[in-house]
Amino acid sequence: MSGTSVDAVDGVLAAFDGDSPGAPVRTVAFASRPMPAALRAELLALQQPGPDELGRAALATVALTDLYAEVALELATRAESPVAAIGAHGQTVRHRPELGYTLQLIDGARLAERTGLVTVVDLRSADVAAGGQGAPLVPAFHALAFASATRRRAVVNVGGIANVSLLPAGGGTVTGFDTGPGNLLMDGWCERHLGAPYDRGGAWAAGGRVDAALLARLRDEPYFALPAPKSTGRDLFTMAWLDARLATLATPPAPRDVQATLAELTATTIADACRAFDAQEARICGGGARNAHLMSRLAALLAPADVSCTDALGVDPGAVEALAFAWLARERLAGRPANLPAVTGARGPRVLGAVYAPSSRG
Repeated sequence: MSGTSVDAVDGVLAAFDGDSPGAPVRTVAFASRPMPAALRAELLALQQPGPDELGRAALATVALTDLYAEVALELATRAESPVAAIGAHGQTVRHRPELGYTLQLIDGARLAERTGLVTVVDLRSADVAAGGQGAPLVPAFHALAFASATRRRAVVNVGGIANVSLLPAGGGTVTGFDTGPGNLLMDGWCERHLGAPYDRGGAWAAGGRVDAALLARLRDEPYFALPAPKSTGRDLFTMAWLDARLATLATPPAPRDVQATLAELTATTIADACRAFDAQEARICGGGARNAHLMSRLAALLAPADVSCTDALGVDPGAVEALAFAWLARERLAGRPANLPAVTGARGPRVLGAVYAPSSRG
């Protein structure tokens, strides 16, 4: 998995106890590789139109796939039995389901060749082809892994973009959508002003003051008022998007106050979704789970609902999304649909992903 924060390639070695879609899963091992600075810069640049995009994207795909291969090969050495397959998400560089496409950079043939393992990629396109958003795909896994028999539970993944899975107590229709920015604007602002890739623990934001006028400008974004199904990404929420809203203020806030306001934007848009569902619990995963300031704001906004990380449910917050894509690959090999039309808006259930088998000739 490499997500909208574009900071690392994370992988898990997942073991499933049985063949059914809802078979219990455990994390055998976890591995990660930081995104090299030059590759990260190129992947971020490719999020927007630019010169020689095709050639640059092809070269970035090769480098990124090789990084995925390093993670997969490390995990394979720690396996208790032969690895069945790799599920590789790739790096999203464009997400425009309203135009009929979503684009993740990953070379399935190269990854299968490098690792010698069956590889499943392109996990979003079938849903988009069926009229869906292609995102979020993780609610189906969240429902199997985290649903409660007695409590209305929201599972919130805070990566670059934040998404929420709304899980009714005791079963029922699972819903979910992208709430908006997770870490990406906070990370970008921190990098611009502190030269750091992210605000460790949210300490910089915690020392700032939320600017009410800026928060109102940010929340005026029409995306937030759209009904689900909906999904978003770096196509919309860019630093230019933030700069345009800052420019409308007579007196721009101090940089630290902007950071506090961006954290509040993330917290309030997540909280809006959880409150509309009347969630009794919120379980947070992704990089945002390590942001103590953000977690504190979510707890305050959602009180009296119980807010904690997914490790309270026995799953490391940093492993949840990669586990979800391992499960999606498993469902592809089983020939089972894995999207939730109620979440994505697709015309119906679809089998997701393209399969690349390694050469048997060595």
